[in-house]
Amino acid sequence: FIMRTFIKSWIPQCLRILKSPCRLFHGCNRLLTSQIISYYDTVNQCKKELPEYFNFASDVLDEWSQLEKDGRRPANPAFWWVNDEGEEVKWSFEELGFLSRKAANILSEACGLQRGDRVVAVLPRVPEWWLLNVACMRTGIVFIPGTSQLTAKDILYRLQASKAKCIITNDTLAPAVESVMPDCQFLKSKLIVAKGSRDGWLNIKELFAVTSADHKCVKTRSQDPMLIYFTSGSTGSPKMVVQSHSSYGIGFATSGRHWMNLTPSDIMWNTSDTGWVKSAWSSVFAPWICGSCVFVHNMPQFKPAVIAETLSRYPITVFCTAPTAYRMLVQHDLSSYKFTSLRHCISGGEALNPEVMAKWKIQTGLDIYEGYGQTETVTICANMKGMEIKPGSLGKAVPPYDVQIIDDRGAILPAGEEGNIAVRVQPRRPFCMFSEYLDNPEKTAASVCGNFYVTGDRGIMDEEGYVWFVGRADDIINSSGYRIGPFEVESALIQHPAVSESAVVSSPDPIRGEVVKAFVVLAPAFVSHDPEKLTHELQQHVKKVTAPYKYPRKVEFVQDLPKTATGKIQRKVLRNKEWGR
Repeated sequence: FIMRTFIKSWIPQCLRILKSPCRLFHGCNRLLTSQIISYYDTVNQCKKELPEYFNFASDVLDEWSQLEKDGRRPANPAFWWVNDEGEEVKWSFEELGFLSRKAANILSEACGLQRGDRVVAVLPRVPEWWLLNVACMRTGIVFIPGTSQLTAKDILYRLQASKAKCIITNDTLAPAVESVMPDCQFLKSKLIVAKGSRDGWLNIKELFAVTSADHKCVKTRSQDPMLIYFTSGSTGSPKMVVQSHSSYGIGFATSGRHWMNLTPSDIMWNTSDTGWVKSAWSSVFAPWICGSCVFVHNMPQFKPAVIAETLSRYPITVFCTAPTAYRMLVQHDLSSYKFTSLRHCISGGEALNPEVMAKWKIQTGLDIYEGYGQTETVTICANMKGMEIKPGSLGKAVPPYDVQIIDDRGAILPAGEEGNIAVRVQPRRPFCMFSEYLDNPEKTAASVCGNFYVTGDRGIMDEEGYVWFVGRADDIINSSGYRIGPFEVESALIQHPAVSESAVVSSPDPIRGEVVKAFVVLAPAFVSHDPEKLTHELQQHVKKVTAPYKYPRKVEFVQDLPKTATGKIQRKVLRNKEWGR
């Protein structure tokens, strides 16, 4: 449907399409970092106590709205959405407040939801996703995001496991929801984000036209549940990770300020899908606690040309995308684009190959600041501003976390030794950790070893406290007693011009137990080369670039690699194929 007419029809006063997108941004004096950011940063640094009550909507968003009214914030929008058709939506913090209060009333009145109820939202990058997210904070309703790539079976599992009373989706996924309705005994209401009405669904557009914007935010305790994310483990069904109002609401103040380098004058674009936790990190909590503008491109498919075009056309200052996307971008010739406003680039989600960082720096003049964390945590490690970047490293621990490399008994290992990346939770558990795996006390207990929460990732810490990622604990290859992390083999392979992308897994071997196998996607210029010669060349290349025992004894050339909805390579799929599982 045409977004512009749709949005104009229910919020004419809030849609301002500016002829010149840049006129707002020039001549903005950088404000002294607001007291809002400083206060929550000191809570993260453990210099101030966590407040007993906290609500991101009333304590952060409404405060920025007030500063905006008082003329004490740059004239940046709070939210700026665009699509391929050249349509735009811009909201100030005040407008975001007005519309999210309407949305809060819709959830409480039309949908009949109460504080503590759960809502599943499966939507692409549409402005309503942000409004509903904030509306849930205002009402004390628990928000459960899901990616638009979920199947009917996935949706059923999420509705049954979470006992959600309401589902919010669009035209595309409504039929999938309807097909599983008979088995969803907890579901009370269905809300659709669509132009036309649909039988059995409440229509958000129609409700916006008749709902009041008068709403008083509930008073939530810091530790009350705010979000639930489903996270896939290496075994079994996805687990439900509960995050509290303060864990995500306050927990990104330090990484927002020191890793993402955000100020109230910034416009941040993070490309994540709304169903992925990185969207909460970098498209909601970090930018908004820093008073920055959240920029969104609806981008139904990932296309390097669209990303490059958007970065050169709009005054985006901070950019965040996944390593896979940076890999694709550096292969797409960026020399014809000028990213005039861009000043800071970050990455997370999987490890970033040093080769990609180097190419990005050559093509744009900018470093990529890598960070690392999980659905269960906020940012665990990051390359923060002012720190020396060691390419390939995840950076250092981000406050309030005490990060250590531990053995399987929970003992801290010396620098340079490989072990489990872990976060100290005893004697004091950081407030910005997940509360629990809902309805799964065994898994919650199993995530702790001694005094530490264990991430399930393997790594090494150097003498200066930088952490180096080796691989997921279950991705490690053990060949003739040598432990090999797939990431360093992939990083070696990508330095060869023939390699566009690769994934490295273990493969059964009668003598060595298992050996390194590389699945390689070739660069277009090498597709017609002799595969045997190319295999030998790649093996010799890896032996030269990294320790020879790590070279891939088996190489298979493939058209593409299996990936999650968020673009992470699914080594498990390839490994299972190798082992005939």
